[in-house]
Amino acid sequence: MKEEKRDIKKLRTGFEDKLIPLESLDLRSIKTVNDMVKAMEKTAFGARQLGEAADILYQMTNDKECYKVLTLSGAMTVAKMGLVVCDMIEYGMVDAIVSTGALITHGFIQSLGKSHFKYDFDSEDKKLYLAGYDRVYDTIELEKNLDDAETIVDDVLSKVPPDEILCSHKICAMLGEYLDKNVKGRGILKSAYQKKVPVFIPAFTDSELGLDVAIYNRKLKLKNKKPLQFNPFLDLEEFADTINKQKRLGIFTVGGGVPRNWAQQVAPYLDIIQSRVGQGGGFKRYKYAVRICPEPAYWGGLSGCTYSEGVSWGKITPKSEGGRWAEVMCDATIAWPLIVKAVMERLEKK
Repeated sequence: MKEEKRDIKKLRTGFEDKLIPLESLDLRSIKTVNDMVKAMEKTAFGARQLGEAADILYQMTNDKECYKVLTLSGAMTVAKMGLVVCDMIEYGMVDAIVSTGALITHGFIQSLGKSHFKYDFDSEDKKLYLAGYDRVYDTIELEKNLDDAETIVDDVLSKVPPDEILCSHKICAMLGEYLDKNVKGRGILKSAYQKKVPVFIPAFTDSELGLDVAIYNRKLKLKNKKPLQFNPFLDLEEFADTINKQKRLGIFTVGGGVPRNWAQQVAPYLDIIQSRVGQGGGFKRYKYAVRICPEPAYWGGLSGCTYSEGVSWGKITPKSEGGRWAEVMCDATIAWPLIVKAVMERLEKK
């Protein structure tokens, strides 16, 4: 086979092939967060990923026919990122939230005005346990905070009719209503309640909030009362029915895990409903997708799964068919606020 050689006379400049030229990051010309993020898009590596993510979030927020799902995992509320979620809700970047229960629990505690604390790495974990200091890497949650939150959960649950069947989005809405009526300040569940954004917790029992419901039911049993009923399939069907009604879909993922997969699996779920049941399903894919996560694909975990892999499952629209994705390999506490603030500034200029 003859080896092809490059003809120096035919070398191209890039412009005739419509390649996009990059630009040096000029800090002297940058006045706002949006200026910085836009300029980063014209650089390389993680900075370019971040800039492209902001563009996609802005585009899907401006798409009035796009239903936007935010998925959350990791200790983001302990890390004091809760108000970033509130901003996303209040600026119309979110129509539904799928989260871990722990993240929502710690956010609920924050909404009640409770404090989290910086961890001293010279402290022994055994001493922390005895003092009621629950460590989340470099931050402390108080056991007393969790106990105080339980009393409020008990009060909210006490108003549930005994024959009502609960699920996570109903409980989150009730807690959001409690915050709206009784607590000043902002919070995830409060903002979600005010803006009618449902909050789903697929692995509900894997959280202090889920344990609070379990403890409440044990107390009812001791009083010879019927425990409250909980059916997670109500969440699944509510989410699936809502998604099936939408013209276009967008997803913004922080981390990965159960929230990410649960939100994305709605596409194959609707697909197999149609193929196996014959009615009630549909063909839905996420057109817009942004993921912030430092985990690479080669570890084999769900958090590192690429959107390209998601295409093979029928969850994500291929780029060849108009899909727009951005994957930011970074700690979310760094990248997420920059992306959201840049989009907030763009929306404020409209």
